[in-house]
Amino acid sequence: MPTPTTGRAPSYIGAGTTTASPVRPRVSPELIATLATRLTPRDRWLLEILHEHRALTTHQIQQLAFPSVSTTTHRLLALWRLRAVERFRPAMATGSAPLHYVLGPAGAAVLAARRGQTLTAFGYRLDRALALAHSDKLHHLIGANGIFTALAHHGRTHPGTALLTWWSERRCQATWGKYARPDGYGRWHQDGHETDFFVEYDTGTEPLPRLLAKIGDYTALAELTGITDTPVLFALPNPPREDHLHTRLTTAGGPLIATTTPQALQAADGPAGPAWRIPGTPQRRRLTELTHTTTGDRA
Repeated sequence: MPTPTTGRAPSYIGAGTTTASPVRPRVSPELIATLATRLTPRDRWLLEILHEHRALTTHQIQQLAFPSVSTTTHRLLALWRLRAVERFRPAMATGSAPLHYVLGPAGAAVLAARRGQTLTAFGYRLDRALALAHSDKLHHLIGANGIFTALAHHGRTHPGTALLTWWSERRCQATWGKYARPDGYGRWHQDGHETDFFVEYDTGTEPLPRLLAKIGDYTALAELTGITDTPVLFALPNPPREDHLHTRLTTAGGPLIATTTPQALQAADGPAGPAWRIPGTPQRRRLTELTHTTTGDRA
């Protein structure tokens, strides 16, 4: 995933916009009413996803909901013109970043109205949404979200598999924040088995002792809540960092830890495949092989 830099300003124009493009209407009751009549069920679902998970790239949105990049781009352009979504391209030292999408003011107004809430009660502010373009946390957020969108895409394209649950960092913090703060929580279904998991997305900026301290947090979470069969998936930036972490890990006690890297994910064709390495063995396993709980075993 691209890393934004602070040396250049992000672009809020985005691909597909030219001087001949129609002027976007201002946000008004009329625009919100128009948007509400034009949203498809998939559009509304996408707006909910953006509200929950804050930002997604074009590719990630295509993984979640669309058959092709061109179809994705066309629909997102229509939603952008109606201010259902906003977009920006983070600055990079070299090259060009993909377009990133966040919930727009008209889209937020529609979602708030469906809940019978004001925008304030709904918790939306456009300036905060767009502030992600400048945030040093954007790379981390997009990387963590990418684990889940890749699983969702696998579920859409492979019968017998599905991403059943995807909780955001904010929801995880509200639920388990006293003990641990995962970057996401999910439940994966494959061939009659379900695997709950936590995600920790590592950009390589934290020292290894901090990663080990996080594992201690999950040990405390397991002891205090009884959540003992949920692996913690560490997505690491490169194989040397993965090897270094494994030299510090132990197979005795604590939560089940599994790690991966971009290289392993590519070789495994995504996080559903044999991408995950557990302490004590170089062999990689599929996500569903980390635990073996059948669907019928769940209450």
